[in-house]
Amino acid sequence: MPYPLVHFSRPFSRLALVTALGAALFSTQAMAEPTESSRFIDVQATAEVDVTPDEAVLSARLWELTPAVPQESDRGHQGNELAEARGQLEDRAASLVEALEAAGLDSDAINAGSLHVQQEVLHRPQGNDDAPVPMVRTRLERPITLSIADLSSVPTILDALTKAGVNSLDGITYGLADQSAADDKALSQALERARAKAELMADSLGVELGDVINVSELTTQGYQPRMMAMRAEAADSSGGAEYRPGSITIDAGVNVRWEIEGQDGNSNGGEQ
Repeated sequence: MPYPLVHFSRPFSRLALVTALGAALFSTQAMAEPTESSRFIDVQATAEVDVTPDEAVLSARLWELTPAVPQESDRGHQGNELAEARGQLEDRAASLVEALEAAGLDSDAINAGSLHVQQEVLHRPQGNDDAPVPMVRTRLERPITLSIADLSSVPTILDALTKAGVNSLDGITYGLADQSAADDKALSQALERARAKAELMADSLGVELGDVINVSELTTQGYQPRMMAMRAEAADSSGGAEYRPGSITIDAGVNVRWEIEGQDGNSNGGEQ
């Protein structure tokens, strides 16, 4: 008995054939078409730009202390002594603000901070071999922060602070009002340095640079304001002291990858 013949429909056969040929063609093209060039040069470069600061922030403090009393008899200094110390502190702060404005500083540039109240414990030694007696007092303190746009006025402002009797000068922080231009300059120099290094490497190897494949910016420490510490007793500008802000360093770094052009002039072509 003859076996029945199995017939495949013509549309199905054509579809299967087209699919198979398409897959083979795609595979052949994928093998022939190169991916990202394996011939490249990686370069890392950094640059630094020194700029002169154009602004400063000066920090100072005023404080008053209540008389120290034995700790065992302390009642928190809630009486007249605390009120008197606070009144003296507020008067001194008001006088200081007036002196700074008279020295040419705008009122918007003067920030008198909030009042800080803190109890301090002292151990006062006795004249005999007895243990020191713990004493307590209260410190009332107000921080003063000055924003200085004209650096030439720093000596005059310091003179006004010392004459007003500030208890502490915590230092001057020099900075930049707008650092974007300095950032751009440092980044541009880093890119120029990267290209110069890549060209030197290519010349030494006898190859030519192609297109840039990838470029990224390195993470740097960033802009750091320059701090100059000082003491109140040493900041009297009448002694002829000079306050030079120096310079601030802005740095930048880049990673750049260049293709190496082949011998036939194509970046992805040519024989290895």
